[in-house]
Amino acid sequence: MALLFCNAFWGTDFMDQSGYEAILQRLHDGRHMCKDVEDLLKMRALAEEKYGRDLVAIARKAEGQTEIGTLKASFDKLKAEIEKTGNLHIQLSERIKEEVQKIELFREHQREQRKKSKKLYEQRCKEADEAEQGVGKKTNVTTSTHRQSEKVMNRARLCRQAANLAEKQYRWNVDQLEKTCQDWESTYRSACEVFQQQESERINILRCALWDHCNLLSMQCVWDDDSYEEVRNILEQCDIITDNNSFIKMKKTGCRPPAPIEFQCYSVVDTNGGVRSVETNRLSVVLPRISFSGCPEAGSNSDGTCTPAQQRGGVTEEKYLVLYDFKAQEDDELSVSKGQVITITERGEDGWWRAFRDGISGLVPGTYLTKISPHSTRLAAAHPECNPIK
Repeated sequence: MALLFCNAFWGTDFMDQSGYEAILQRLHDGRHMCKDVEDLLKMRALAEEKYGRDLVAIARKAEGQTEIGTLKASFDKLKAEIEKTGNLHIQLSERIKEEVQKIELFREHQREQRKKSKKLYEQRCKEADEAEQGVGKKTNVTTSTHRQSEKVMNRARLCRQAANLAEKQYRWNVDQLEKTCQDWESTYRSACEVFQQQESERINILRCALWDHCNLLSMQCVWDDDSYEEVRNILEQCDIITDNNSFIKMKKTGCRPPAPIEFQCYSVVDTNGGVRSVETNRLSVVLPRISFSGCPEAGSNSDGTCTPAQQRGGVTEEKYLVLYDFKAQEDDELSVSKGQVITITERGEDGWWRAFRDGISGLVPGTYLTKISPHSTRLAAAHPECNPIK
């Protein structure tokens, strides 16, 4: 059951104003509470506005233009959603400011109502005081009349008449005071009802304002989560293989590694105990046409002199010895084993040479080969430690 102000704030006598003062103090505290809520919402609005503007600035400053493929799309989506979130927080700030304006208008309205109620109450109190003072004056007149009647016996009849008139006046003043009291009580009761109504409205408006504020924040959280969900959806489409393939297609430079650089023996001991210098095909990438015997693009006679390379069908063919095992990695490559003799018909500048073996043609790395000549064969037989075939 709801209690009423008009039944709970009366004084012990006609002049007691403690109940009215208690109500005024409550209204004063309520006014401060409205101001506190208003200040809270103002500060929150400023914080939301600053946060939103910072998010927009962050999204616009972030670059990420060097990325490609699906990861770039995900990053661009993230920037867009951050900017969208920032704009939503700025909009939230504006809505909070609107709630602040509503509370300001409500406080102004209540202030005007309190002024009217207080003015009416003070006027009634003043009228009651004047009526009470009038009764006191008439009582003094009556007392004075009685004293005069005692001193002037000959005017007893006149004094009695004056006393009767004073008594009637006194009764009339008392009646007027009672009517004034009744009017004051009625006014006070009305004022209490107005104050209670104001207090109910204040509690309701603040409750609704805080409720709406919480709803706005909850909606903002939902919008934020939706924005992040959009980014997650784009990230689900981010594929590592797709991005790497895109990069390879855009920036690829070659499909094969360069031929390896190998170390070969440069000197051997001849049959007379002397040291002879022997050149090998050591840097075929730089000098692709230098043979093991030191005669470029040439064969060798039985006496060790250089002879032109063999010609077959207009194509120069030379015999080479395989120094290392090589396993083909591509369809156009030829697998060879250490110690095999193959025929070279073409030596590419990239270090890959075209070879024939058992009727099969393919590419092999030139640094895996050394040219065969009678001179190198004799050296290999005399000094097996420098022979690549073991």
